[in-house]
Amino acid sequence: MLRRVGITVQIIDVSGTGRVGATTVLEGIPSEITLRDLIRTRVREEVARSNAAPEQRRVDWEPQADRAIEAFECNGFFVLVDDRQVTELDEELALTANSDIRFVRLVQLAGG
Repeated sequence: MLRRVGITVQIIDVSGTGRVGATTVLEGIPSEITLRDLIRTRVREEVARSNAAPEQRRVDWEPQADRAIEAFECNGFFVLVDDRQVTELDEELALTANSDIRFVRLVQLAGG
């Protein structure tokens, strides 16, 4: 039986104006993963890090992941993998440790 080894990837947050923000490192993820699972894994890891901080109110990651998926579906952000926009949540991505993964948050125009 072939055993898949997880990889470590970096996700870079970018604003709609192109400003680079935080970087999230995900370790041990499969190289073949759907965008939906990548988003959910990212949210799970970020919530776990937040919950580990002292005196923080504990948050359940699953409702947060559902909100992130909803935001993607409502064009709140889009995802670029190696300079290609991924538009389908169930599209399987072929990631490497060198993949350029960017979550681009869109901002609403004033009055729009």
